[in-house]
Amino acid sequence: MTPRLALAGVGVRYGAHPALADVSFSVAAGEVVALLGPNGSGKSTLMRAVAGLQRHAGSVALQPGTRLGFMPQDNAARSALTVLETVLLGRLRRLGLRVPAEEVARAAAALDRLGIAQLAPRLLSELSGGQRQLVFLAQRLCGEPGLLLLDEPTSALDLRNQLALLALLRRLAAEEGAGVLVALHDLNLAARFADRVALLAAGRLAAIGTPAAVLTAATLAEVYAVEAEVLPAASGCPAILPLAALPVPAEPIRAGAAPH
Repeated sequence: MTPRLALAGVGVRYGAHPALADVSFSVAAGEVVALLGPNGSGKSTLMRAVAGLQRHAGSVALQPGTRLGFMPQDNAARSALTVLETVLLGRLRRLGLRVPAEEVARAAAALDRLGIAQLAPRLLSELSGGQRQLVFLAQRLCGEPGLLLLDEPTSALDLRNQLALLALLRRLAAEEGAGVLVALHDLNLAARFADRVALLAAGRLAAIGTPAAVLTAATLAEVYAVEAEVLPAASGCPAILPLAALPVPAEPIRAGAAPH
């Protein structure tokens, strides 16, 4: 089966600085892949390259007919818009005096799916950072994407909303066949909700595989420079307990496990 997304040898340079080098992996329909790595490892650069917003070497191939929904870390929108109007822009190029009733219903359903239907008449400027994050995700869901690219969508959310959002992404993948590539910093959330994790280090793919295969104490020490215990949780997912910071390696990390 053709994957929703296939990356082959993706590289990005900012002048003389290589931000990404030879990154290759795929995201299947119905799969959630968590993109992990320390600050500056290239996660946001890779997301922009996949979204077509960053020039790159190598190839980024989407399954034909796949609609892409990209949610960057920083979303720009007019704060004078209401929440409902913002979500409608996920499908409409502009808002006229009359919006088809079916589009309004679709936008309302996206808000309801995220548990924020009550925010529909509010202005974006009145919302907290976490509420705005959920609104922009509703905007992407309103576009009915076959591939979701989400760059740290849980960064401004409280614990309950983090869990609810990632559970929704799992259902979206399982029930609608969407592919999901989500950049996260929380390793335990990645272990709990991702089918596979892609671990970047110094702009290269250090490892890709199941959370249990990749998120080992040895790998976390090498890539994140932290001492950690990795314990078996009742769910069957690994639970990561960070213990201490380790000295940062003098040499950049090179590619580790072979991508697949």
